Amino acid sequence: MEQITVKASQSSYKVSVGAGIRHRLADFLPKTYQNVFIVSDTRIAPHYLDDYIASLLPNAKVTKKIIEPGEAAKSKEMYFDILDSMFEAQLDRKSLVLALGGGVIGDLAGFVASTYMRGIDFIQLPTTILAHDSSVGGKVAINHETGKNLIGSFYPPVAVVYDVDTITTLPEKEVRSGYAELIKEAYIGDGAFLDQLFAREKLDKGNQDQLIKDLSSGIKVKTKIVEADEKENDMRKFLNLGHTLGHAIEAEAGYGTFTHGEAVAIGMLFALELSEKRFGANLLLDEFQSWLERNQYPLYLPDLSAARLVTRMQMDKKSENKEVHMVLLREIGQPVTEKVDHDTLFDAVTSFLERMSRT
Repeated sequence: MEQITVKASQSSYKVSVGAGIRHRLADFLPKTYQNVFIVSDTRIAPHYLDDYIASLLPNAKVTKKIIEPGEAAKSKEMYFDILDSMFEAQLDRKSLVLALGGGVIGDLAGFVASTYMRGIDFIQLPTTILAHDSSVGGKVAINHETGKNLIGSFYPPVAVVYDVDTITTLPEKEVRSGYAELIKEAYIGDGAFLDQLFAREKLDKGNQDQLIKDLSSGIKVKTKIVEADEKENDMRKFLNLGHTLGHAIEAEAGYGTFTHGEAVAIGMLFALELSEKRFGANLLLDEFQSWLERNQYPLYLPDLSAARLVTRMQMDKKSENKEVHMVLLREIGQPVTEKVDHDTLFDAVTSFLERMSRT
């Protein structure tokens, strides 16, 4: 098992990564809770919910809220529905929320916890590779019709308990989605980790020792950045490499057409190409493209409007006054935030869409 400490401004919390640790959740609780509210989805709950409940203290009152999976759950309607259930369960300010699932559950349950009675404790119990990223750092949110994660806050969990056993039930599409974020972290902060990922023939969710190492490597990169910039004023924006176009593609193609990680992988390809043109850097684009192809990432885009994508990119949280601020790389491990003017961005997106429609 690996343990990584994240130092937040008001408190610190531990991220525990290991196999089978769901059976001893009580060991990772920072204190005793009498009232526990678990949010999970219909895909995850049948496999792991009972294990986590059994690992709590026997006298704890447990209330379950099981919802349908998918990005559509991060809605205003679901947010208020969960709040209603929490009031019905008579949770007080010393209660605990457990977020058992992937990034959607973590974002949604964390945002509910951050606003219920002005904030109660919550713990992330990630069950996907992708959630290694979203479960660490305290960003919680729901979506708005205008864009993804536009209603949210910074609210760190009191612990993250990451049992890699849960990854064995993931479909390959979700494995790809998660590893896109891991390779993003390697690009911005760990060149040796990037070389290791490129050197492997295929992703292997069954190798638990390798998973623990990979997840821990990604989390360590994110932890270093989050500790230096908790509220995304400067360095934390580097974690959004690939997300500016990725989020726009997700929304424009319709949530669910691509997984988050698949969209980010495409967005990274765009950002790395733009980086090489702007800075003349060698960012191993051929190796990245080959890695995406042999792991069967979708590299074909439907008929999307460049103008509409650029408009969505201007709405991105990293943009200011409709000027798009993109994360680019001067070199591997040297991310920067650069303002890209409208005409340059429009031409680059148009050219990229033409190439991706022929891939």
